[in-house]
Amino acid sequence: MSDLSENNLVRFKNVTRKKESMYANFKVTGIRAGVTFSASIAVDIAAAEVHPGDTLEKIIESCARIGVDEFQKADFQFEGLVHI
Repeated sequence: MSDLSENNLVRFKNVTRKKESMYANFKVTGIRAGVTFSASIAVDIAAAEVHPGDTLEKIIESCARIGVDEFQKADFQFEGLVHI
C-alpha cells in the first residue's frame, strides 16, 4: 500500500460550504510515468447533480467520479515557462 506506483489514491477530505455552494474536497497522490504528483480537487456538488440532503456516500461517489474524470483530462502548463 505504501508504493504509489501500484495505486494512485484519491482520498476524500471534507465538504465545505462557500457563499453560494457546497464543495466536496479530495486529495490525489500517485506516480505516473516516473513522476510523483499530488493535487487537491474541489467539486461543486451542484455540478454532480446531487442534493445536500442526499447521503454523504452518494455525494462523495458522484463528486469523486467527476473530479477524477476532469483530473485525467487536464492539460497542465508550467507557470512562467509558456513563453520559452
